[in-house]
Amino acid sequence: MGAPASRPLDKQQQQRVRDRMDALLRTFLPRYRAQLAAAVLRRLSGERGPREPAGPQLLRSEKLPRVREHRGALAWLQGRPPRWQPVFCVLRGDGRLEWFGHQEEFENGVRPLGSVALTGFTLGTSRRDVQLGRQLADRGQERRAAPPEVPARFPLCLRHPFRQPLCFSGPSAELQRAWRLALQSAIRLRDTVLQRSQDPAARAFLDAVRHYRQHQGHFGEDDATLGSDAEVLTAVLMRELLPDLRARTGPGLRGAAWAELLDTVYALVLAEASAGLCAFQPEKTELLATLERTVRVDLDQTLQLRALAAERIRADVQGALESRLRPALDAWLPGAAQALLDAVGATLDAVRSLLTGAVDRLTRRLRGRPSAAGLRREVHALAAIPWSPERMERIYEEAARRRAQLAVLTAPFGFQGARSLVFGVQGVAQQLMADAVATFLQLADQCLTSALEPDQALGQLERVRSLVLKKLSWDSEQARWRCSRDWLLATLLPFSLGQLGQAQAGLGRLRTELSTCRICCWHTSLMTLPPAHESPRLTVHSTEEKTGQGPQLLRGVLTPLWAAGVPLCPPPPPCVQELLEAQAVATEGDAATGVYEDVVREVLLQKIDDELRKALGASTSCPLTDCAEAPRAQEQAGAGPI
Repeated sequence: MGAPASRPLDKQQQQRVRDRMDALLRTFLPRYRAQLAAAVLRRLSGERGPREPAGPQLLRSEKLPRVREHRGALAWLQGRPPRWQPVFCVLRGDGRLEWFGHQEEFENGVRPLGSVALTGFTLGTSRRDVQLGRQLADRGQERRAAPPEVPARFPLCLRHPFRQPLCFSGPSAELQRAWRLALQSAIRLRDTVLQRSQDPAARAFLDAVRHYRQHQGHFGEDDATLGSDAEVLTAVLMRELLPDLRARTGPGLRGAAWAELLDTVYALVLAEASAGLCAFQPEKTELLATLERTVRVDLDQTLQLRALAAERIRADVQGALESRLRPALDAWLPGAAQALLDAVGATLDAVRSLLTGAVDRLTRRLRGRPSAAGLRREVHALAAIPWSPERMERIYEEAARRRAQLAVLTAPFGFQGARSLVFGVQGVAQQLMADAVATFLQLADQCLTSALEPDQALGQLERVRSLVLKKLSWDSEQARWRCSRDWLLATLLPFSLGQLGQAQAGLGRLRTELSTCRICCWHTSLMTLPPAHESPRLTVHSTEEKTGQGPQLLRGVLTPLWAAGVPLCPPPPPCVQELLEAQAVATEGDAATGVYEDVVREVLLQKIDDELRKALGASTSCPLTDCAEAPRAQEQAGAGPI
């Protein structure tokens, strides 16, 4: 890997990179399979669990966030020495930026001069950002490169930790702003594709990445999980490769040569990660279908056994957390909870302010317009607000402005995920605005008829506005609580698992109970074994053939002992022991560790909820568990029939 960046990696170096990705996939995919089983079990148990008594009041918008295409002429800084070259740039709907020599080349389908997916990039719009990009391109050259002949008056600089920087410049401040908003929106949506997904496989993938990194000794929340699945695995491996790359290249390789080397390695790793995950896709689809069938059959018994295992270790987990983390939690949690509540609350207040202002301007424009068709057209123009970066700019900037306020999360728990946090808050705000607008439009459609006089129609719109704002206030408090709760947990859980993992040597009883819990959950582990083409004797179907009992074996072994009050499960049958050993149940991906993490999560959530109640001044309740009758009563009393 020590080749100079002026030429590609040779075959030996390329093969070394491929071997590293193959090794990562061999370690990662078993954890991914295990987390797919956990995700299916979590979803099925959620279907049977009690529903929240206080659900959202606003209608859920079914429109998904999407990158808005944008195009226009810019100047591109490239070459050695760097020069500004006129180009025609196109931001695609999938978040990919392309640039062509002329607009006619784009229209005629000519191959672009360059193309890049915006995942992982940060955008700068100052001349200092251009200078940093130039310094990176100039360092390591024999002589200092001449400055660009045209200064960057309205720069747009894209920087990435593993890719070469890209510097563009707009012809005016107005066009620079339009490009800035479009690029920032594309970066956010590209980076949060997994976090926004409702697919259980996405949650399983993120948990598997966290487990893999914990196995590598990394406990802490950061921005490593931004992007698609292949891009996340690429970023994980690039972080592992960096020390080796620096050691092999030496201190002499820097600047443009180092950036070009990183870019070359990144492209190779991304291609290998994409190929590996594409090859795994058919197996994943089949595995999810199998899990859906098999886990559902024994769901009740599985949940009972997991609950029993969790109850046995809860006291030990709680005691360990109290003894090891209580001083740090007592000092840190109040300030962090208040900082998150304030930051999220300010952003969601901006949502309410934007919606109120838009509706007020609408009613002012509609006064004196008798046309019912024109009235509907004006009302439905509000539908564009949540998907317009220009209209949502103030809300997004409010979330970004609070980033410094969230610095309290960086210590003492190693939180480095401020970028992910800001993107998450912006996503919550966009969804809340979309829900509020969808609710407003539906209620407005119900009351705006051609038979209404203009004054009557405006009166109905005022009542709809009042009702939607009440619903928005309720949902905002829920979103504020949930977002703060989730990010506090995301900060504390990895750190707590790391601390407890180091302390387990002194918790003999906990380790004994964990060993017992593995046996209790053995049939869930069967769902996560390698597929038939890898090891035929380690599949669910082959287990049924071998034992003649399949999932029913668990009942025959454990139910009589449970009824007799035996406190611990007996050793498993030989076939089960063989399966457990083959599954390597001591790793983070097994069912016992899942139970263990669930207990740690529950204990931490109790502390987080208590602190959030204190911060909000509520002693006994929270927005997620309060009765929903209050806003509905306000709705009936304040809005009247629509």
